[in-house]
This record gives sequence, C-alpha cells and structure tokens, in this order.
Amino acid sequence: MRASSRVLPVLVIPLIALSGCAGSGNVDPASAGPDGGTSSPPPAPSSVEPGPEPDAPVTGTPFEADTEPDVAEPSADARLTVSDIRVAAQDGYDRVVFELGGEGTPGWDVQYVDQASEPGRGQAVEVAGDGILEFRLTGAGYPYDTGVDEYPRREPLRAPETSAVTEVVFQATYEGTTTAFIGTRDRAPFRVSFLENPARVVVDVAHGG
Repeated sequence: MRASSRVLPVLVIPLIALSGCAGSGNVDPASAGPDGGTSSPPPAPSSVEPGPEPDAPVTGTPFEADTEPDVAEPSADARLTVSDIRVAAQDGYDRVVFELGGEGTPGWDVQYVDQASEPGRGQAVEVAGDGILEFRLTGAGYPYDTGVDEYPRREPLRAPETSAVTEVVFQATYEGTTTAFIGTRDRAPFRVSFLENPARVVVDVAHGG
C-alpha cells in the first residue's frame, strides 16, 4: 500500500505539468475566431465557366441596319455545318439563328435578291413574302467532313409571332457554301452578326415603322 501511495504523487505531477503547458500555449491573434478559437483560412474562390451567349442581345441595344449586302470572310480553317435554325420575334425586329457545328469562324454573304434559286441547279425556289434575303454561309463543310449532322428540315420554317420574317427555306451545301432564303414582308433593313458558345450566325430584320 505504501508503494502505491508513493507512486501516485509522481504520476499526478507530470499530469499537472502537462495541463499547465497546454493551458499556456500561445494563440496567434490573427487566427483567432470571434469566440476565441482558431479559424481556418477562407477557401479559394472557385472559377466559373462562362455560359452560352443568348440568341437575343441585351435589351436596349440600338438597331443599326440597312438594306445593303452584308459580307464577311471565313477563317482559313473554317469547316462548319448548319445544325439548327430558329426564328423568333424580338423587340423591334425578327431574328433568324443559324446554329453551327465544326471548326473555324464562318463567313457569310447576305443580300436581297429578286428571285430565289437552288444552288448548283438554278431552279426557282418558292419563298413567301415581298422580299427575299439570300443567306449564303461561306466556310461550310459537309457532315462527313465536320462530323455534325446537317439541319434536316426542307419545308419552310415559320414563327407565327414574327412580323418582318415570313419564313425560312433551307436549301443545301454546295462547293463550300450553305444556302438558305429568308422571306420578308418587304425589303426591310437587316444586320448580320456572329455569336459564340455555340457558334451562330444571326440575321435580324427590322420591323416596319
């Protein structure tokens, strides 16, 4: 029993010493939280991938357009296929969207013509409306070159809410150019632009006054 009574004080002293050391440890004030405890550094901000550009531009963008031909050159590596076409009414104009798949930057040649005709054959194409915009996408590639399925619809594409565009008639790709015709109610001012993510060429036709 005495042996045990001698050992206990020896064991207690180190425990007290250890307790004192733990209580007297220094805490960096910069790492102390509001409750006196330590706080972890804030996590690094995560990167956010940019989303796709919308078909419609930001509200309030001025509509600058005319009736003159609009032409742009494609990049040297352009091989693009029209995968989808959409038509919708916007504030002050109607928008036709040609969505593309493939590589490079497209070019275009868009202008009013007196008569629509099939590329490579020359046969007349019926297009409703008093005006006909010929849309020619340059830098185009066949589906077997781009790996992108071409827009399959051959009947006219219409949107009941549009007031400037009557219909869109898609034709075909021939010798590096894809052709479509946009019927309009008259020869209204238009503009052409390129949007990315995904790649799109858009044609805006102004509403009448």
